[in-house]
Amino acid sequence: MQTAATKINANLETIKGAIAAKFDTATFSSWIAPLTFDIENDTLVLGAQNQFSANFINGVHFGTLSSVASSFGLALKIVVRNTSVAAAPVANDNRAQTYAPAPVATETVAFDSFITSDENVFVVSACKRVASGAVPFSPLFIYGAAGCGKTLLTECIAGASNLNVVKMSGAQFVSEFTRSLKEHNVFAFKDFCRKCDTFILDDVQALSGKRASTDEFMQLIVDLRNAGKNVVLTANAAPNNLTGFDRHAQSLMVSGLVADVVAPNAHVKSVMLRRAGVKSDVANALCGRIANDGHMIAGVAKKIRAYVDLMGTDVNMEIATRLLADTLQTTKTPVAMVREMCEKLGVSYDAVCGSGRSRALVLARQTMMVVLKQATQLSLSEIGNFVGGRDHATVLYAIKQIEKQLASDLVLSAQIQELVSEYK
Repeated sequence: MQTAATKINANLETIKGAIAAKFDTATFSSWIAPLTFDIENDTLVLGAQNQFSANFINGVHFGTLSSVASSFGLALKIVVRNTSVAAAPVANDNRAQTYAPAPVATETVAFDSFITSDENVFVVSACKRVASGAVPFSPLFIYGAAGCGKTLLTECIAGASNLNVVKMSGAQFVSEFTRSLKEHNVFAFKDFCRKCDTFILDDVQALSGKRASTDEFMQLIVDLRNAGKNVVLTANAAPNNLTGFDRHAQSLMVSGLVADVVAPNAHVKSVMLRRAGVKSDVANALCGRIANDGHMIAGVAKKIRAYVDLMGTDVNMEIATRLLADTLQTTKTPVAMVREMCEKLGVSYDAVCGSGRSRALVLARQTMMVVLKQATQLSLSEIGNFVGGRDHATVLYAIKQIEKQLASDLVLSAQIQELVSEYK
């Protein structure tokens, strides 16, 4: 009996190895490795954690699994695991069948709360279409610098939708996926993420360099899209400019609709301040001295509102100037400009000043040179010094390369114009 059991176990390991060779690493580790393997009456029996997993594997992977089983002279059967039978040890042993996300405070937000500029009409229209039902352009990838309103747009989608929406931040997804592995309920976590009509992940860049979480999320995008569900992603840079993601992940994120959201302009800033109770003349005067950052504008509005409540008096320009002395913009140094542009373009300051030659990094570096040339009175040599000690010939070449692209790349042209207007 012991010899027979040993032989069966050896056969199962051989079969599992043959199956692993038919799948990519992410799919195998997510769906196949957690299954229990057994041979009963010339049938390979695979035990799934729950009915959702069994149905998904039957519908998507049955053909591949059946062909491997047939090569060993076996039929195939996929069942929901019988928890009364001791399961063979596997990497993701999922005996627990329930999963509940860590509680996160949320509030319903309407699209009216997002003040739309002419530049953002397109992305807002796309978000409204997602909120209304299934769309043909999933995933919707929204990118822009911090404070542009990406998170607010995702909250608007969730608030306006009558369908089931699951929304997570990138950091939360990594944390919850890791917790589900630790607590042996990763299948229940998968089930939770897929049982929705729209899945939203805010700040995709938080997954950068986290291979297991990224692989799991890429598989989630594929599964949701194949099921006709909506996927909405946000990040601080366009997919091709995100670091820490391979080409497969970048191509998957760019396969739907990519739309940028621009920073608040003077009109938007003025409206935000007036909505907070700031008088029109003060709001108009302040908006030119506040950075194009929605978070900062909201903070300014709260500070002024608190002053009015506590002091019982309106805020004139003199009071506002004194009250916001730590916030109102003064002339930025070139180094500060470069550091801010690094954040907006999704690259590190050290990388820009280093010797890296990746396509995304070179484009970001050349873009900064053009912005400094148009927004300041710096010479080419001085500009080169602020982006890693490049000589004037390198800067001149960079400017010519960007000028060639501007005629055909309207997104790059708009991005440069926005940066120049901010730093001029």
